[in-house]
Amino acid sequence: MTNHNEVTTKRIVVGVDGSAQSKAALQWAARIAASIGCGIDATTAWEYPASYGWVMEPAGWPSEADSIAMTQGTLDEVFGEHRPPDLRVLCEYGPARTVLLDASKDAQMLIVGSRGHGGFASLLLGSVSAACAEHAHCPVLVVHSESSPSSKESAS
Repeated sequence: MTNHNEVTTKRIVVGVDGSAQSKAALQWAARIAASIGCGIDATTAWEYPASYGWVMEPAGWPSEADSIAMTQGTLDEVFGEHRPPDLRVLCEYGPARTVLLDASKDAQMLIVGSRGHGGFASLLLGSVSAACAEHAHCPVLVVHSESSPSSKESAS
């Protein structure tokens, strides 16, 4: 029996940006983690805009606290009160691709949406998911639709 206070060493990293596809990625992670006995790291990246000469954070720019709040809200929307055991929220400073690739070094799997909030609707694969698929240190699942694992089963 698993002690829910212990952190499992095997982890599935999920890129979370609040998009519908990252929500589906969380659902897939929960399903896979339960079947292989892994914990889940809901991972969000944040960074200041690339501009020179700024002395302070621009008004309205998402900060670390905003990113954590977005991730918590996304988890509430996806799981409600029934969050998977051994779920951690990680919020790291840096470009999303760098944060996720670094996290993949110790992961069993990396799960990302094919496009997040920054992508162009006409692209089949966003720059972050493409970089993860090409350079991750573990297997990668790219979620291409907003469907969850349970809606796939009910459609059969």
